[in-house]
Amino acid sequence: MSHKKRTKIADMLIFAALSAGAVVMIAPLLWMFSTSLKQKSDVFALPPVWIPADINWGKYLEIWEAGPLLTGIQNSLIISLSVCLVGTFSSSLAAFAFAKLRLAYKNVIFLLLLSAMMIPYPSLMIPQFSMFAGMGWVDTLLPLIIPPIFGNIVMIFFLRQYLINIPNSVIEAAKIDGSSFFGMFTKIIFPLIKPAVAAQLILWFMGVWNDYLAPIIYLNSPEKLTIQLVIANFNANYAIQTDYPLIMAASMIALLPMLVVFLIFQRQIIESIAISGVKG
Repeated sequence: MSHKKRTKIADMLIFAALSAGAVVMIAPLLWMFSTSLKQKSDVFALPPVWIPADINWGKYLEIWEAGPLLTGIQNSLIISLSVCLVGTFSSSLAAFAFAKLRLAYKNVIFLLLLSAMMIPYPSLMIPQFSMFAGMGWVDTLLPLIIPPIFGNIVMIFFLRQYLINIPNSVIEAAKIDGSSFFGMFTKIIFPLIKPAVAAQLILWFMGVWNDYLAPIIYLNSPEKLTIQLVIANFNANYAIQTDYPLIMAASMIALLPMLVVFLIFQRQIIESIAISGVKG
């Protein structure tokens, strides 16, 4: 068998394996959308029906009255946008300092930051809750916004590794021109790392939007719940009534922003993975 034919067979096998993996990952999403269009009696029909004979869009209207879905979306947007935008700026500044500035013990501080990632979050939940309760922040969005805006350790690490590969001569030239450190960052460094920042910002936004554990610890009032808690309440209230089409419709609405973000910025997300492999 020739080398060209072996390569073609290998490519076909890889394509088949990737296609099977794609089907496994996409099938639950398609089933969720299909269920949201069904009648309650059709959800557990055997054999399973992917395309219902009687398509029902009514659940997408009913969900807005069944729970505080719009309020949950608004709260999640407030948290996600404020955390990611401000936190990305502070993380970029920190990465610039760790990578390019001459600071005493900066490597030790950086290692301490990385070691903090090894502390499991459950061990911090009670002390953090006690601290925020003493500050009167429980049942507000502040515990979910204030700590992350000071930076994300993963983003700092990623951007630092990216900045290390930028020649120091760029910094030295800016110093000779009389530029301040903040001026170097805004006019030189940030434009250079903008693709990496964009990729990390997208991934961070997706993580904050989908967060469930932290909001359920601090939020109680219906008007303060995030979208993930609203969906959990939908599941608790309507699963007993076997109203799975309503639950799936609400889940589709909650998932829609993430699908839009991924479809629009998938190039940056893929570049993020590539950059982390090459630059790291």
